[in-house]
Amino acid sequence: MEISEFAKNITQEHTQVVPISLFVAILCLCLIVGHLLEENRWVNESITAILIGCVSGIIILSITKWKSSHILRFDEELFFIYLLPPIIFNAGFQVKKKQFFHNFLTIMMFGVIGVFISVSIITVGSWWLFPKLGFMGLSIQDYLALGTIFSSTDTVCTLQILNQDETPLLYSLVFGEGVVNDATSVVLFNAVQKIDVRELNGKAALRIFRDFLYLFSTSTILGVTAGLLTALVLKTLYFGKHSSVREIALMVLMAYLSYILAELLELSGILTVFFCGIFMSHYAWHNMTDSSRITTRHTFAMMSFIAETFIFLYVGMDAFDIEKWRMSKLSFVTSLGVYSALILMILLGRAAFVFPLSLLSNYMNSHRSPSISFNHQVVIWWAGLMRGAVSIALAFKQFTYSGVTSDPDSATMITATIIIVLFTTLVFGFLTRPLVKYLLPHPQHATNNSCREPKSPNEDMNLPLLSFDESTATNLLRAKDSLSMLLDRPVYTIHSFWRRFDDTYMRPVFGGPDSNQSQC
Repeated sequence: MEISEFAKNITQEHTQVVPISLFVAILCLCLIVGHLLEENRWVNESITAILIGCVSGIIILSITKWKSSHILRFDEELFFIYLLPPIIFNAGFQVKKKQFFHNFLTIMMFGVIGVFISVSIITVGSWWLFPKLGFMGLSIQDYLALGTIFSSTDTVCTLQILNQDETPLLYSLVFGEGVVNDATSVVLFNAVQKIDVRELNGKAALRIFRDFLYLFSTSTILGVTAGLLTALVLKTLYFGKHSSVREIALMVLMAYLSYILAELLELSGILTVFFCGIFMSHYAWHNMTDSSRITTRHTFAMMSFIAETFIFLYVGMDAFDIEKWRMSKLSFVTSLGVYSALILMILLGRAAFVFPLSLLSNYMNSHRSPSISFNHQVVIWWAGLMRGAVSIALAFKQFTYSGVTSDPDSATMITATIIIVLFTTLVFGFLTRPLVKYLLPHPQHATNNSCREPKSPNEDMNLPLLSFDESTATNLLRAKDSLSMLLDRPVYTIHSFWRRFDDTYMRPVFGGPDSNQSQC
């Protein structure tokens, strides 16, 4: 009796401490179980967190006598302000920049044009199929939001299996598309919120596209500025002379500040913090002491890992939220039809752009070796079928207020999103490793030369873009050769020009690796 009263008093006096302590304990359990299942053929970190979340939800549900499966209440602001920034920043900070920018046009086609195609198919398909299945009550704005919610991919499961060194092209495309896809989906979602459905016409579509271009460019500029400013401060003041802690703290705070500023200015925080991470790793990281370099890499990776695990753990718990299931008025058959329709449209929307755009990319980059093979295209298509944290957050933002909803249709869409995330992560996630092993049975191991582009006879990395010490005729001849290279191999030529500009003007000011250091 005394023990139960003591527990009751503890719970009443510390209403927030107890739930947080339980959640942290379950997070620790996820880490331990994930470590034990590291070599498992079927399971990865995302699946482990979701399964443990489901088990925890069932236990909590039974303890509370079928009233609630939650320890904490999900708030979409918590996700966008605290959990998403470290995930996206670490993605930019850890990326192999040479591969990413060599395939930049292809990544942008998949991540931008592909999202527009996917949103169109899911929106139109939902608007056409849902009434036929007996589910009505959503507005035009809800259907548009639904298209952006289910166009956001989660490629973590596939990236955990692929190897950057064995399949650099494939890894670069899957990774890059995943980040750009999330950014595009969030930007489109925010644009949809501003649409006046009474004036939905061609001008509205152009306005959305114009807003997207504005957000993309300004968000990128803000992220680049934050990264360069951090590099300049670290190089000029040399924080490591007195304290490694200060230079690590500066990088963490500047990265977070760039995200918050983007959100305050109503820009895309995802794009801002991603490009901030890229430029910090390219310049600022090299201005730090050796011990700080090691610490920052592990710190950012740790923060990203905990945030991802937190999100998938909550998704597993939320699957047993009795309140939302009771609020939904659809029958089991109708609900099953809605879930199946959404999964079918995700499959079609993904295929509608991956295979055509891959062929277009191979045509545009005919000099690239290797090209995107059919097996690679299947892996790229499969990698984008899983839905994750961003879909959950956008669904809660559209259909709930601080995680709570009283509308049956909104409750149906929340439960549908949870089911889609669970199904795609668990079922498709379980099959990812054997599928990748089957499609890529003998990966070619990367060598030191494999990540270098073949050198063009017309290009010398030691030559400047223009030289005032040489005659006009020599400079004109070099410009003519450069123009022919640009027409023949545009992506490679732009990258080589950037390398020369970087070596000549950027690194002397902002710091960075030695010019002869590999960028692979």
